[in-house]
Amino acid sequence: MIFLTDNIDFPPVSSASSEGVVAVGGELSTKRLMEAYTKGIFPWFDQGDLILWWSPDPRMVLFPSEVKISKSMKSVLKKDVFKITYNTAFKEVIENCASIKRDGQEGTWIDQDMITAYTELNRKGIAKSVEVWYKNELVGGLYGVDLGDIFCGESMFSKMSNASKAAFIYLAQKLEKENYKLIDCQLYTDHLHSLGAREIPREVFISYL
Repeated sequence: MIFLTDNIDFPPVSSASSEGVVAVGGELSTKRLMEAYTKGIFPWFDQGDLILWWSPDPRMVLFPSEVKISKSMKSVLKKDVFKITYNTAFKEVIENCASIKRDGQEGTWIDQDMITAYTELNRKGIAKSVEVWYKNELVGGLYGVDLGDIFCGESMFSKMSNASKAAFIYLAQKLEKENYKLIDCQLYTDHLHSLGAREIPREVFISYL
């Protein structure tokens, strides 16, 4: 296992553990984060622990044209229940992603250092968010890192039924129009699978980068 310092680069992702861990330690600087994302690596760790850097195999992705919209969701979107905006309230979105309670999880991996780091990426035009509003209240959204033709999704939240789905569908449709290759969803979940995401080999994902 490689322990990172300021002077040590990431090893090849092919050296990752069977779980997908590439390296440990380092820092969440803009330079380090961009080095990671452009190599197919992302940080994910428990609050208070050393940073773990991951590149799982297989990789969960969504090709924007493959997004699935159920009949019930089409009805919700058609009724304009939500107002959806793009990259207008990044800090509020990431703070909600950090604080929202999730089934089967205690605490959050989005600590204050991560909030600070990704907010700085947003200030530099690299990290972006989708916001879902209901009667002027922020009820859902997502954020991630925009590499120009690949969007690396990080987290989403929902305070109201269908809000995070609306954010994800909006993002997929927007990125399809802009000819993005894919949305990186990192790891398999039933929720993402129901929206059209699927697993591909890590080496195929890296080839898109």
